[in-house]
Amino acid sequence: MRLANCLFFATGCEAALAFYAGCGLGVVAELRRHGEDGRPLANEAMRGKVLHARFEGPGVVFFASDNDDAEPMRGSAHLLMVRERERTERLFAALAEGGRVTTPLGVQPWSGCYGKVTDRFGVQWMVTGRGRAGGGWAEGRDLWRHGRACPVHPRERDISPYPA
Repeated sequence: MRLANCLFFATGCEAALAFYAGCGLGVVAELRRHGEDGRPLANEAMRGKVLHARFEGPGVVFFASDNDDAEPMRGSAHLLMVRERERTERLFAALAEGGRVTTPLGVQPWSGCYGKVTDRFGVQWMVTGRGRAGGGWAEGRDLWRHGRACPVHPRERDISPYPA
């Protein structure tokens, strides 16, 4: 079994996919359009818009499409777990361009480097990565190692997504 998210846009799917590719998340691996190749069209206004797209990159896969009945995105976020601090910072800054930062990058009990942003297309992203020891950054996994419980989830120990 594999879980993959689907993003639904009213008409901005193609622009969003180009933006995510520009952020370095991956590439559009497949794209089909409404009304293309004899596919039925429920609404003429959707002609040429994205019917189905598969977006892939290292460790990333999601699907996306334009839907005339798409609802605003809320109640869900994509979590990107990045190993390198510099890449975490670059990715967060790229996704935030034209969007709204809701949690600036910083140390959290579960991560040495975490931030949350709603991008210019209304998609929420959480970016977490390893921090820098000292200088105000810490490894998230080291915040509760050596028998200390996680302050957010007291029953959990060392819940970092990174191997030891």
